[in-house]
Amino acid sequence: MPSPPTIRSPSSRNRPALRVVHGNVPSGGARASLRRDESADAATQRIVASITAAIAERRLAPGTKLAQQKLADIFRVSRTRVRHALHQLSRERLVQLEPLRGASVAAPSVAEARQVFEARRLVECALVRQLAHTITPAQVSELRQRLGAERAAAARIDTSGRWRALKGFHTLLARQLGNEVMVQLLAELLARSSLVLLMYPAASPRDDLFAGPAAIVDALERHDARAAVRLMQGHLAALQRGLRPDRPRPGLTLVSRQP
Repeated sequence: MPSPPTIRSPSSRNRPALRVVHGNVPSGGARASLRRDESADAATQRIVASITAAIAERRLAPGTKLAQQKLADIFRVSRTRVRHALHQLSRERLVQLEPLRGASVAAPSVAEARQVFEARRLVECALVRQLAHTITPAQVSELRQRLGAERAAAARIDTSGRWRALKGFHTLLARQLGNEVMVQLLAELLARSSLVLLMYPAASPRDDLFAGPAAIVDALERHDARAAVRLMQGHLAALQRGLRPDRPRPGLTLVSRQP
């Protein structure tokens, strides 16, 4: 029997600081209540962010049970906070809630897997089209450094891990555009992509995994929006073609740890 899955609690350094509320804030008990509400919301978002990262980084596999009491103990919060976080993750399609069975990490179907990549094409092609007009030499250099670091990391991890090694590159593209809504949207899509890559891992490693992103950076440096879009379409299509929907990964209740 495999040991039950666990989620590492983030350190206190990573907890988001509470915002200071200015303006006409009530005093006394009302102010204390407001602080408690803010603290509760911060705790919920901390749980959401931690579980999302664990899914994206393959520390939580599709189908993993998420016991409310265990999560409450890990994050040192009430089960009410955990329930709020799980409901938010359910709305984002990262967690599945079932009556009498509780919560578990979502296990996407083949149809959902295709839809995730269709959504990524729409978002990321629009992203590079716009970024091609605004990118700076410093941003190009940052992208190349990120690709180099992720290429080195990919050489040290397993086959399915190589397919998610470019997560940071795609996230950086969105951040360079300066559109926080797109950053959040892409973060959700990348997390769902990680579920897909875990469910239907590639049959074999791809030696040219980083060739597409490197060519995208070259096109961005030339401010060639048309080429950047075409290359992004090809890169995402190559990722999707490498999946094996006929061979879902066994043992989905196990939790992988980062190497």
